[in-house]
Amino acid sequence: MLVIGTSGWQYKDWRGEDRLYGPALPQRLWLERFAESFATVEVNNAFYRLPEKATFESWRERTPDDFRFAVKMSRYLTHVRRLHEPAEPVARFLDRAEGLGGKLGPVLIQLPPTLRVNVADLDETLSRFPRGVRVAVEPRHDSWWTDEVRDVLTSHNAALSWADRKGRPVTPLWETADFGYLRLHEGRAQPWPHYGRTALVSWIERLPGVPTYVFFNNDPGGAAVTDATTMAALARRRGWDVTRTP
Repeated sequence: MLVIGTSGWQYKDWRGEDRLYGPALPQRLWLERFAESFATVEVNNAFYRLPEKATFESWRERTPDDFRFAVKMSRYLTHVRRLHEPAEPVARFLDRAEGLGGKLGPVLIQLPPTLRVNVADLDETLSRFPRGVRVAVEPRHDSWWTDEVRDVLTSHNAALSWADRKGRPVTPLWETADFGYLRLHEGRAQPWPHYGRTALVSWIERLPGVPTYVFFNNDPGGAAVTDATTMAALARRRGWDVTRTP
């Protein structure tokens, strides 16, 4: 199963003729329109400012039963505390995200590119999440690519977040959990920042044989929406079960 979506839904250049949001659709209804077209979204703004529980509850009420929100962990844990003493930040995050109920998908922990490997802090952070909460981790410093880190991820059933820039992996393709997580940031096709079909097919062929979340983060000009739709069609032709796309 591929669960395909985009990183966010509130982009003004997604509005207009032949775009996801028609010119007459008010912005207050964009989430509902998005959820008609996709079954998941990655919430990036939670990284900068953690929403109140009431906001999560509102999102839950406004979306279909099968919709899932992947939520990026607050930067307070990753960039301020740098994974040190994670108990309070994780508890606060989970208390608010509880407003999503069963619509909470994976939690993405994106580490700063200056943060070098600290296996003990990673292990402690992951231990603070209940076993039923899926967690994906995206390190961005090369010192993290060790067998010890891979073993910690596996022991907590946490996915390594695979990442792509310009059609190439920028992380190892470790399989450490019973689900996968892929982020596509920028393609090489025209117009920028689209992905070409060859790049998308290469990612389909790399995907692990477990349910995998795929998020397009190349939002300018609506590229994320069209690329997600193209990838879904290509995957279906190759026998994948894929969630809805426009």
